[in-house]
Amino acid sequence: NGRVFDDYTEASSFAESIGYEAYMRSALEAVKDLPEGFICVGFSNGGGVPEYIALNRCVAGVVLCSGVLPLEMLHGVFPAAGFLEKGWPQDTPVQIHHAKDDPFQFRGAVEAFSAHVKEQQGTVEFYEYHGAGHLFTDRSLVNEYNEANTRELWNHVLRFCSDIS
Repeated sequence: NGRVFDDYTEASSFAESIGYEAYMRSALEAVKDLPEGFICVGFSNGGGVPEYIALNRCVAGVVLCSGVLPLEMLHGVFPAAGFLEKGWPQDTPVQIHHAKDDPFQFRGAVEAFSAHVKEQQGTVEFYEYHGAGHLFTDRSLVNEYNEANTRELWNHVLRFCSDIS
């Protein structure tokens, strides 16, 4: 709803206060009028949003930047979605980006999620960038921003989108 946070703890507390299930459902509601086949992108706490939307809408592709929810977390938060039973939508490509030493990255989540997508005949592109910046594309975060990584990320995303369309 347009809220902006200058602190990771404050942002996470806000997301937890509304509940991740409500958070994801509000994202699904926000895209309800888009025609099928759009590309869904999420950053940080919003990294799980494209995963959830792809399970409930026909999307052309998914881009996850600095945020991949572990399968068990998606399943635990959304048992009704039946993520593990339903499986990733067949042939839906995914592109994942994060900094190698991102302090907020769930270790093992990228590998587990990638394996699940591939089991469903989806393709996964994974790009890991040097550094520890969680939101390294955000110029306002002087301790995290990395211009070279940002340029590389957007080149990959634009090519991904172009290849899909």
